Amino acid sequence: KRVELTGYEGIPHLITPIITNPKKAAEALQWVVREMETRYDDLAAFGFKHVDDFNKAVKAGKIKALPGSERVIHPYPYLLIIVDELADLMMVAPRDVEDSIVRITQLARAAGIHLVLATQRPSVDVITGLIKANIPTRLSFQVSSKIDSRTILDQMGAEALLGQGDMLYLTPGGGVPVRIHGAFVSDDEVHRVVEYLKSQSPANYIEGILEGGVLEGDVDGDGSGGGSSDAESDPLYDQAVAVVLQNKRASISLVQRHLRIGYNRAARLLEQMEQSGMVSSMSGSGNREILIPKRDE
Repeated sequence: KRVELTGYEGIPHLITPIITNPKKAAEALQWVVREMETRYDDLAAFGFKHVDDFNKAVKAGKIKALPGSERVIHPYPYLLIIVDELADLMMVAPRDVEDSIVRITQLARAAGIHLVLATQRPSVDVITGLIKANIPTRLSFQVSSKIDSRTILDQMGAEALLGQGDMLYLTPGGGVPVRIHGAFVSDDEVHRVVEYLKSQSPANYIEGILEGGVLEGDVDGDGSGGGSSDAESDPLYDQAVAVVLQNKRASISLVQRHLRIGYNRAARLLEQMEQSGMVSSMSGSGNREILIPKRDE
């Protein structure tokens, strides 16, 4: 399964190289959650309910940066996250992966983020109740048992499919799945399309996705020791604290946006606030609690 998507490496649509390491994939899902929060911060700040409306306003020149900010506001592109084998991720960090998937499937649609999950092992320890409850659109190819069919579709039928692209498609709110057939696309056809796309534009990856940032149970070189003292001595540390207290929210994206700094620097500042006892550690869902009262103005 690690080679299924590598044929698409280098196409200009990607925001990161194809991820084959399950641990890195779990970290990338948490990056998606943070990106979703950043988008919702902007939607709330400018009074929009959906990223499409926000993007239209940006293109029409109706949205300007907040006073005192040098930020240049751009439309948000749609993001599609494809997980080729969910079972591998659930073996590495089941709770964090489940939390990330649930948050994305519950909230990310209005932020222009969509998720496709696939697995060859449709058991209840892979497709948990929480994950299943938040994925209304489902596709099932031929499975080996009625139990597997019920795990995916909540009903039998997929065990009787013929294979070779034969599938059942369950729509949101639809009680009866529709039988459809997928087209066969050869590896050679995929390769030709990929080479054409690569010739049109180089890939432009977003930095920081594979670094993992500040993740629960995972400390990198910037996360301890000298990194914390560097953050405390950062000239923007006091301003970062003020931003968190004034907005009553300990968010890396919030600090990034208000101070116009990069992700890694904002993450180190939040880490130092945690070590100073100002904010809690990051939960599996990526949230922190503020542990001290708001400063007097």
